[in-house]
Amino acid sequence: MRLRVPRGWSRPRGGSRISDTAPRPSGGIKDPSFRRSLTLFRAFLHEQDDPEACYALLARDSVDQVEAYDGPVAGRTVVDVGGGSGCFTEEFRRRGAHAYLFEPDAAELGAKPPDGAVIADGYLLPLYDGVADVTFSSNVLEHVADPQTFVSELVRVTRPGGLIYLSFTNWLSPWGGHEWAPWHYLGAERARARYRRRTGRAAKHTLGENLFAVHIGPTLRQVRARDDVRVVSARSRYWPFLAETVVKAPGIREVATWNLLLILRRCPP
Repeated sequence: MRLRVPRGWSRPRGGSRISDTAPRPSGGIKDPSFRRSLTLFRAFLHEQDDPEACYALLARDSVDQVEAYDGPVAGRTVVDVGGGSGCFTEEFRRRGAHAYLFEPDAAELGAKPPDGAVIADGYLLPLYDGVADVTFSSNVLEHVADPQTFVSELVRVTRPGGLIYLSFTNWLSPWGGHEWAPWHYLGAERARARYRRRTGRAAKHTLGENLFAVHIGPTLRQVRARDDVRVVSARSRYWPFLAETVVKAPGIREVATWNLLLILRRCPP
């Protein structure tokens, strides 16, 4: 069944409200800055023992970034693809957006998912073409076996002129191995075995099953080769300075970027 856009979902006319330039603070900490990076890093260190606070902070920061490139989200239709328990969806709603969560794994939704959350595969979203003003995907690309098809689906559901926020943790990042990082540099199986010895439980992620080695260089080439999107920004999501410059350095970027953020604009047909 294909979901129709409900009445009450509004879409602003025209293009973005802010020109496609570097981010401007929208009430949060300056981005990029050492203060912001340190604040996020400290939160990440407590992801396991205080995930709610960690992801609430990340959600605020992420929506700040969307608004920096595209203006206030109030009244806009936002599609959150692979948003897990819904922290990003809830933050968009707090700012007045009509935000909807599409998550393929019911277990990831948690005990209290956002109202209207839909269990759906990111390869085939139950949405008509062009229904979203903003399509948002945070740290999902490294968990899909076919990134190009996944990106195509994000583009499909975004209206012409709409914004696509796409971030992922690249494999050679210090965090590329997720819960068994940074030992993934010594090999995935060795890293997973070390995780089991240290924690007494199996790792959540297995390379080639629910975690894939996605690299920045090939991803940038694939996205830039598309004729249905324009790359507004390719930058490090968390780097404290020269966030776009570090992504321009082949080799170095695969480690130093940590997490690639792509801001894309859907081209007219």
